[in-house]
Amino acid sequence: MDSFVSLAQKVIENYIKNRVVIQAPRNLASEFYKRRAGVFVTIYNKKDLRGCIGTFLPTKENIALEIIDNAISACSRDYRFMPITEKELPALNYEVSILSEPCPIKDLKKHNPKKHGIIVSTSDGRRGLLLPDLETIDTTEQQIIIASQKGGIDPFKDKIQLDEFTVEKHR
Repeated sequence: MDSFVSLAQKVIENYIKNRVVIQAPRNLASEFYKRRAGVFVTIYNKKDLRGCIGTFLPTKENIALEIIDNAISACSRDYRFMPITEKELPALNYEVSILSEPCPIKDLKKHNPKKHGIIVSTSDGRRGLLLPDLETIDTTEQQIIIASQKGGIDPFKDKIQLDEFTVEKHR
């Protein structure tokens, strides 16, 4: 199993079973401690989304701490779902996405929703984000509309800023 996914799984299982937040294991590769990035943790029950929470910019000292914090949030604080139960644990699959630093989209025609995630934001602080390569998203327009909905933004009325990013996916 991928070491990023393994960490997320250990954190979630320990949190669900014991209500304890584990510390980052000392035997992780140095990349976990030296690198800072936004991280999303996604949880599936078979193929159904069961939780997904993350940060598009780093909020913690390193990737290990981002994974730990977002794994707990994904399993217990995703407002779209009830918290994950111990009974569900054997059926769960995990994905960890490490985000590149977002940059403004200069040419919408070159934006590829299978390769690039999108952030739609307004000057008043509303923001919606969509990860790349989602099964039901085929066009940039779909990506903008759904990310806007997530941020409470009307992309046809509000003045919006569009940023894109790539992800390093771990399954």
